[in-house]
Amino acid sequence: MNSTMSFPLLDRFIPCPQEMGIYLSTPKTEKFSEDGDNGILRYGLSSMQGWRAAMEDAHAAYPDLDSSTSFFGVYDGHGGKVVAKFCAKYLHQQVLKNEASSTGDLNTSVQKAFFRMDEMMRGQRGWRELAVLGDKINKFTGMIEGFIWSPRSGEVNNQVDDWAFEEGPHSDFSGPTSGSTACIAIIRNNQLLVANAGDSRCVISRKGEAYNLSRDHKPELEVEKERILKAGGFIHAGRVNGSLNLARAIGDMEFKQNKFLPAEKQIVTANPDINTVDLCDDDDFLVLACDGIWDCMSSQQLVDFLHEQLKSESKLSAVCERVLDRCLAPSTAGGEGCDNMTMILVQFKKPADSNGYAEESSPSESPPEADLKPVESESK
Repeated sequence: MNSTMSFPLLDRFIPCPQEMGIYLSTPKTEKFSEDGDNGILRYGLSSMQGWRAAMEDAHAAYPDLDSSTSFFGVYDGHGGKVVAKFCAKYLHQQVLKNEASSTGDLNTSVQKAFFRMDEMMRGQRGWRELAVLGDKINKFTGMIEGFIWSPRSGEVNNQVDDWAFEEGPHSDFSGPTSGSTACIAIIRNNQLLVANAGDSRCVISRKGEAYNLSRDHKPELEVEKERILKAGGFIHAGRVNGSLNLARAIGDMEFKQNKFLPAEKQIVTANPDINTVDLCDDDDFLVLACDGIWDCMSSQQLVDFLHEQLKSESKLSAVCERVLDRCLAPSTAGGEGCDNMTMILVQFKKPADSNGYAEESSPSESPPEADLKPVESESK
């Protein structure tokens, strides 16, 4: 695995950008890019701050999460950088940690891992971890707030400990008011599992056709609207309670305060949609990206662009960088192309082409998933 640059990975907030003064006078076009591979796939990724005043995305890429599992995730934060960074640090660990994963029930393990993020961010220990990730320094003492009341943080030998409750001045901390989307792809043996909460998106290219493997959780969707209203929330100008333009997210605890409702029925929920498909020889590549990309290109437009770029460029991170450059707006006047941008491109190695991209793939003996329908028309 090769890393070219390192920049902080943060998040984003919701009220109208033009009113919040969150744009820079000149975009930051430096990119964090990375490439890696294993026996069955190779990946490239790139992220760029762009016009935003802060870099608000985070990501995770583990081609060998364990001996049979690859994990990729994109996280688009809002209201502060910390929840996206928290997810990038812990979500993949929790997927493996859950006992359902070891028994083969990956769906249950993933769903519990999403909810577990909210649980872990509560209380004294959660507050301290978020403070560290957010570099919350007390300007008088120079200390990271919360650190002096807590033992050392809990990543030992890459294993997450039991996240025990800690006493301290923030023991009643209910969790962050900031939040993050989460869109992950897990490849285990010949199966692909995609889980999503929010409006980041996962798309697979099968024989050049774009198939959405996740759904953008916008408040106006009927199933989201019904839950929001039943939980006591409202939708105004396409935003939950007039502020959040997502119906599902990790964090955002102010929308999860109804003590009479389970986590999946709160105004905003971390409950992910989960989609599992069998991979076949017709599958070209997989894309995970935050909405900074999807605001500018439809799923099929991006798939077409990637196929064209892969004819002349074999380094996948370089292909991702071309997408970011293409999506970057020339100015902030229009809004589109002004967000942070993060994209992961995962290419499946073909038996006849172990180096990756094969111009033409042989027909698959097994038919595509019945519920895998190509994108016909979609809004950007």
